[in-house]
Amino acid sequence: MNARVLVDGAADGSVPVLDRGLLYGDGLFETVLYVDGRAPLWSRHMMRLAVGCERLALPLPDPALLAAEAARVIDARGRAVLRITLTRGMGARGYAPPERVQATRIVAAFAAPGIAAHWYAAGIRLRFCDTRLALQPRLAGIKHLNRLEQVLARAEWNDPAIAEGLMLDTEGRVIAATAANLFAVIDGRLCTPRLDRCGVAGVARAEVMAQLPTAERDLDPAVLVRSSEIFLTSAVRGVLPVTTLAERAFAVGPVTRALQAHWRTLGLLPEGMA
Repeated sequence: MNARVLVDGAADGSVPVLDRGLLYGDGLFETVLYVDGRAPLWSRHMMRLAVGCERLALPLPDPALLAAEAARVIDARGRAVLRITLTRGMGARGYAPPERVQATRIVAAFAAPGIAAHWYAAGIRLRFCDTRLALQPRLAGIKHLNRLEQVLARAEWNDPAIAEGLMLDTEGRVIAATAANLFAVIDGRLCTPRLDRCGVAGVARAEVMAQLPTAERDLDPAVLVRSSEIFLTSAVRGVLPVTTLAERAFAVGPVTRALQAHWRTLGLLPEGMA
């Protein structure tokens, strides 16, 4: 599938070079996995978008309008990824936001990335990144457009055997992978890092926490590597077991497998994987 794009509902639309999303990263985005024309986590994406709009004082698009535009660009067969981008639109030069916001709305569909079946079955290898996440509670949890920290972190390695990198905050706490949230089973309890100071609260993370009791806590790297299970979650890739981190091996445990089974019931995990 080639990318199919609507800008403010127009197939031939364009984004001005002075749009604040381009100039300042002033906006939000959602990345939604579609399977055979359905988006099982759509409501969670809309809830996070609403939180982000409230936080940034952006007008919230009508979810029904977004769903209709998604239907126009998504192929009803197979797996596809929809990206919804919302910016503050145009304004006078400078950081001050315009008094009257005319947001720019971009809805684009792409082919879903190919993911190796053995990642789900046998697990993936992680590394720790050197790039740290800055603390900014006003932006914590939302999926704002500025992803430079993740870009720099992902540029730290090109070894295809390493699937992801874990990022710490500037005070040394483990927060997340570059493009996924983190879970660990520690002393028999499912845990995930707190995201009230930095990081993105993923919709797959929310789905996991709705299924199983989960403790949100500060997580030190030394504690993490003593976990009995580690797995990553993302809207596009689902639940990925971690089998190697910091030269330590981990087994794919029952909590991870149970959540993969839940993903399959949602229709998000391809048949034959895990």
